Amino acid sequence: MYRSPGATFDRMRDHQVWLPALCVSLLYGVLAVFALDSTYDQVVHSTFAVALWAIGGAAVAFTLAGGVLSAVTYVLARQSGGDGPWQSTVGLAALISWTTDAPRLLLALFLPAGNPVVQVVGWATWVGCAVLLTTMVRRIHDLPWGKAAGAAAVQLLALLVLIKLPTLG
Repeated sequence: MYRSPGATFDRMRDHQVWLPALCVSLLYGVLAVFALDSTYDQVVHSTFAVALWAIGGAAVAFTLAGGVLSAVTYVLARQSGGDGPWQSTVGLAALISWTTDAPRLLLALFLPAGNPVVQVVGWATWVGCAVLLTTMVRRIHDLPWGKAAGAAAVQLLALLVLIKLPTLG
C-alpha cells in the first residue's frame, strides 16, 4: 500500500479489508488515549474501571469515526461518477487514515504534542494520507485526479480538524 499504491489499489478493488481495518481502528483508538497528554493523565490517575471504559470508548469511537468518514468518501466518489465497490473503499480509507497517522501517534507517546518533531511528523503524515487516500479513490473508482481529491476532501478535512489540529496546535 505504501511502496506501490497504484498497483496495490488496482488489485484491491474487489477485496474486502474489514478485519484489518477494524483491528487497526481499534488499536489506533487505544493508542490515541495514551498519546494525548490530557487523556493520558486522566486515564493513568483513575480507577481501573474508569480507565477501561475510557480506553474501550476511544477504541469504539475511532472505529465508528473511521467507518463514517470512509463512507462519506465512498458516497462522494460515487456522486462524482465513480464505480468502485463500497467494501473496499470504506475498508481501505479507514486503513489509510489510521496507519498514516501512526508515526505521529507513536512519537506522541514519548514526546509532548507541542514538540517540533511531533508536529512536523504530524503534518507530513497528513500530506501522506491525502496522497494515498486520493490515489485509492482514483484507482478504486476510476476517477480523474481532481474528482478523486474532491471525494477524499471531506475525510481529509475532518481528520485535520478533529485529530491533527487539536494535537498539533
